[in-house]
This record gives sequence, structure tokens and C-alpha cells, in this order.
Amino acid sequence: MCLAAAIGLTGKAALAFNVGLGLTAANAVAGSMAARSKAKQTAQQGQIAFKNAENDKRQQQMALAEQKEAKEKAEAQNKFANNIRTLQAMSSIRASEQSGTTVALLLRDQGLQGANFNESINQTMESYRRQYLRKIDATEATFMDRRNQIQSNINEAYNAIPTLAETVLQIGTGGLNSFTAATKIA
Repeated sequence: MCLAAAIGLTGKAALAFNVGLGLTAANAVAGSMAARSKAKQTAQQGQIAFKNAENDKRQQQMALAEQKEAKEKAEAQNKFANNIRTLQAMSSIRASEQSGTTVALLLRDQGLQGANFNESINQTMESYRRQYLRKIDATEATFMDRRNQIQSNINEAYNAIPTLAETVLQIGTGGLNSFTAATKIA
């Protein structure tokens, strides 16, 4: 009742003022503590979400790398098989025991067909490598978006914590309201 007496309130008015001011102060402190608790929980959840985002990115990139490796192996086998077919065809042409310009042209044509097939595979693989790099970049961008959103949520939660000045101002405003109400009682 000291504060109420200091500002000239007595009796029921003093009691109403002190109770109102006490409730306002308790409410302000409890609100601040709740905001801090929520911010701490948000930060903990953010750490878990960040680890999950890192794991997702890593697993996606590993899957992409495995797909690329399998594609490269398959295409290398295709090139190898093509080289064998080309050599067999050229051997068949030579084994026909023909000679002359026609045989030379047939051999040349068979060699060009094999080279064209191999070049087609090389171009396909180069395109696939570029697609792979774009997909890796996309996983990085997705990860960065998730990370930034998580950090934004954490920042927002910490920014919701009232400062000491805001808490004191809230208590002062509540005190003024209590004083106004108490003077009407008196």
C-alpha cells in the first residue's frame, strides 16, 4: 500500500490501485517469460528442421550422383558394345575377300557409323551432366530457401520478446489505468 499511499490514495481506492498495478506487473513479466520460452522452443525446432533440411539435401544429391553414375556406366557399355559391333562389321567386310574402292568405302562408312553413334552418346552424356549440375543447384537452392525460412521464424520469435522498456511502459500504462480507476472509487 506504500505506492498507493504515496500518491494519496487510501482505503478501497488504494487496494484497487495496488491490486491493479500488481496484476499488470505480473502479466507483463509472465508475457515476457512466455515470449522467451516460445522463442527458445522455436530455436530448438529450427535446429531440428535445419538438420533435417541438410539431410534431405544430402540424400537428394547422393541419389542424383548415383543416377548419374549408373547412366555413365550404361552409356560406356553402349559405346563399348558399339565399338565391338563396328569392329565385327569391318572384319566381316575384310573377310569377304573383296578388294577395291567399294570395300574401302564400306569400311569407311562402317567406321563413320560407329563414330557417329559414339558421338551421339557423348553428346547425350554431356547434356545429362549439365542436367545433373542444374538438379544439384536446385537442391542447394531448396536447402537455402528452407534454411532462410527457418532463420526467419527464429528471428521473428526472438523479436516478439518485449524489451525491458516495453515491459516497464506496459506496467506504467497499467498503473496509470489503475490510478484512474482508483480515483473514481475514492
